[in-house]
Amino acid sequence: MAHQRIRTFNTKDTYPEQKLDNDLCQAVVARGRTVFLRGQVAQDLDTGENVAQGDAGVQAAKAMANIKLLMEEAGGGMEHICRVVVYLTDIRYREAVYREMGRWLKGVHPVSTGLVVPALARPEWLVEIEATAVIPDDA
Repeated sequence: MAHQRIRTFNTKDTYPEQKLDNDLCQAVVARGRTVFLRGQVAQDLDTGENVAQGDAGVQAAKAMANIKLLMEEAGGGMEHICRVVVYLTDIRYREAVYREMGRWLKGVHPVSTGLVVPALARPEWLVEIEATAVIPDDA
């Protein structure tokens, strides 16, 4: 792994009542170039078009695709992500969003914080995902 992951776990063990399978950890010790990604939503980065209105899981997929694209543009990859923060406008979206996020971060074990907020910057956005990454000097 690119960084030292401390106390790794999988959400299927932590939240057995939910159908989740996310590889996470409690802390990441990182070195190299730090990348702070703006919160990503279901918006095309080139056109500004909003996609997947009304579907939090598909919105999460677009946000994660944006994160992957931005990480590649920064010279890194998804494996360099150390921290994600997830903002949901409704707790009922949690399972669909985390399931999708987990698909993109399988084996990465970032630290993760989830928040339920009254609203995001646009009413059609149901989920926003922020990421912080550290790209090692040898990457």
